Amino acid sequence: MATADHGAPIAYLALEAGTPVLASDGARVGRVEHVIYDTSADIFEGVVLSVPGGGLRFADADEIADMYERAMLLRLDRDAAARLPEPVEPGDGVADRLRRAWDAISGRS
Repeated sequence: MATADHGAPIAYLALEAGTPVLASDGARVGRVEHVIYDTSADIFEGVVLSVPGGGLRFADADEIADMYERAMLLRLDRDAAARLPEPVEPGDGVADRLRRAWDAISGRS
């Protein structure tokens, strides 16, 4: 898919909620729900996606290929994107970035 269809490249701070998320094979796999980043260190952690059927998934920064004005592209195909983890409640052994994702979507941050 031509990047011109997606608009200009953007930084994670400009990525808006509702932006379509596409898998590497071009399949639309969801929409941006929240961008997760560490404000004190200015480090991009990843994105919480809303997926068809009403669920939420977390895409780590390493799983994101590119961000544009009108689309975010994953490095994952549609099958791998379907297996992205759900943001989970802190305290059950998940990585710190998933904890921050949960905080962001639950309004605690």
